[in-house]
Amino acid sequence: MKKFLSVAIALCLAASLVACGGSGDTESAADPAAIKIGGIGPITGSAAQYGEAVKNGIQLAVDEINAKGGIQFAYQFEDDENDIEKGVNAYNSLKDWGMQILVGATTSDPTIAIGEESYNDNIFQLTPSGTAEKCVQYDNAFRVCFSDPNQGTASAKYIGENKLATKVGVIYDSSTSYSSGIYANFKEECENQGIEIVAAEPFTADNKTDMSVQVQKCQAAGAELVFLPIYYTEATQILTTAAAQGYEPLFFGCDGLDGILNVDKFDLSLAEGVMLLTPYVPGSDEITTNFTEKYKETFGIEPNQFAADAYDGVYAIAAACEKAGITADMSASDICDKLKTAFTEISIDGVTSAGITWSASGEPNKEPKAVKIENGVYTAM
Repeated sequence: MKKFLSVAIALCLAASLVACGGSGDTESAADPAAIKIGGIGPITGSAAQYGEAVKNGIQLAVDEINAKGGIQFAYQFEDDENDIEKGVNAYNSLKDWGMQILVGATTSDPTIAIGEESYNDNIFQLTPSGTAEKCVQYDNAFRVCFSDPNQGTASAKYIGENKLATKVGVIYDSSTSYSSGIYANFKEECENQGIEIVAAEPFTADNKTDMSVQVQKCQAAGAELVFLPIYYTEATQILTTAAAQGYEPLFFGCDGLDGILNVDKFDLSLAEGVMLLTPYVPGSDEITTNFTEKYKETFGIEPNQFAADAYDGVYAIAAACEKAGITADMSASDICDKLKTAFTEISIDGVTSAGITWSASGEPNKEPKAVKIENGVYTAM
């Protein structure tokens, strides 16, 4: 009975803290027998949908795991605004809190910067969605999502093997490792697939308010398909501009486009027919359906793949902690040493894939799924 009451109280406290909002930080009850998990991501700014989804995905998994009465987690989340310096500050705040395992960061550049810190501190770092290669350059760093090279290669293969187009334009953000990394591998695989890149148009973080030039060049070059290895905020501008110019190619993106259906004041009809690779397709099986329903019930919004990857990440941590016999009284460094090995020995059936495993390089083994936006929702292709 005491055990049941302590779990119930912890869940109630966690739920009340999530509901309070305010600063955007989330902290669950500090049970002395709980392993402290920290999370980092943008809760404010242009990438806020990603961070909010990761925060919620972690919270849902923590609550479910704690309710089972086995391994217990305490959880705190910090906002990095998709900024490197603020990401490192968020990491230090979590370290002061007593973080033993990090789930984060959410976007690639802060993840890489934080990775330098976590490596020096020997704290285990699992990013749900940091796709750049350097996000897992150290032996303490693993990820749940696909890497940039994998996404670029897989996208070109899908376009080529399904004969979607032979002339392709690309609009990408040359100032981010995420976008430029995907593009580099996409370009290489296009050569193998007999796809001609007729226009490759960059923009930067400092020059992305007007995409008309990039769209015009793709249109003038006769691109039948435009590849968008970018985030959803910039994608909405491109789709809006293309429609205004009467340009109607196929549009194909990666995980950065997930979230486009929830952008305020965006005409969703412009996203009709957009395709993207994703590890998460709502309602594709029983596990995914249950996750989707619980997430919507808890947070009042549809989950995206960032939420799904974060959710799977916490369950992977729980499985690895059980495998390694990790307890809350261990130091973060000792936990890290055990998780480095344990993560290569587990397999989980998650919402992003069945039978997910990890290599010592930190990369997950799972297959991407292709979806198309039809009638305002994702449908499997």
